[in-house]
Amino acid sequence: MTRRVIATLAAVVLSVSSVAAQSAGTYTVPRTPDGQPDFQGMWNNETLTPFERPASMGDKAFLTEEEAAARNQQSDERRVAADAPSEVRTELLPAGGNIGGYNQFWFDPGRRVLSTRQTSMVVDPPDGRVPVKAWAVAARAHNLEHVGDSYVHMSVWDRCLSRGVPGSMFPAGYNNAYRILQTPDHVTIVYEMIHDVRIIPLDDRAHVDSGIRLWMGNSRAHWDGDTLVVETRNFHNRGWIASSAAGGRIKGIPTSKALHVVERFTRVSDDTIMWDMTVEDPNVYTRPWTVSMPLTHRPDYQMFEYACHEGNWAVRNALSGSRAVERAAR
Repeated sequence: MTRRVIATLAAVVLSVSSVAAQSAGTYTVPRTPDGQPDFQGMWNNETLTPFERPASMGDKAFLTEEEAAARNQQSDERRVAADAPSEVRTELLPAGGNIGGYNQFWFDPGRRVLSTRQTSMVVDPPDGRVPVKAWAVAARAHNLEHVGDSYVHMSVWDRCLSRGVPGSMFPAGYNNAYRILQTPDHVTIVYEMIHDVRIIPLDDRAHVDSGIRLWMGNSRAHWDGDTLVVETRNFHNRGWIASSAAGGRIKGIPTSKALHVVERFTRVSDDTIMWDMTVEDPNVYTRPWTVSMPLTHRPDYQMFEYACHEGNWAVRNALSGSRAVERAAR
């Protein structure tokens, strides 16, 4: 990464973090019994904010307070419409709109834009767009076109494998909770979605051998002042960088063995941890890119088991349906 890119990235992340902290420099980070910054507890990142900035917004990095309030109000109105009785819903929803499935109790895609008011989770490049190479976009399109042909074209989430790193930290339509646990020599992150668990060593041990390749990579962490820095490598090339529709056009972009992820967790208030993450993968992207977002403390949130495989017939039913369509067309 060049010095110019590093300088630009630092400035962008600092601007986002300063909006979140507001009182930066005055907050005293709580400590664990062994003296480490205390990040333990239940955290959530549900949000209305899009993963990438809409191209129509150009270089507008932040919403005004009025714009944020208007979007939040529109979200409230949509939820009322979605839960309305069917005869009322047809009046509130656009003609031909999706009538939906579950009511809103079962979803938590976010009712508010991020507290930082940033216009996208991607903060670098400055346009808020992920710099994907053309071959990776084509690979994504190929999988979407052939999703009914074989399980290998289906989402790694639908297949109940793993949302990967950093994908497990990207918000989805529901189950956006994370429990952080700490010991003197490990940090553990428990993900509500797909029940993945990362147990991350804090000592100076080396990464595993380069011949060992994993869905979530191999993570090592260290403290940079009060910031937890997590570096992950040793990925294989069978994952997706994002598997939720909330990722927009990034859902389905493949990973490669060159993927290198650096995450930074910084507690800026009792209720907020800033999560900053940079992806480098020269096989897939034309340059590194960065996501920044606050995690919000939710001590009363109850995390339930995400029993994916036990009751998941989605893959079998989807492929069986595709075979039925083919037979009907003969």
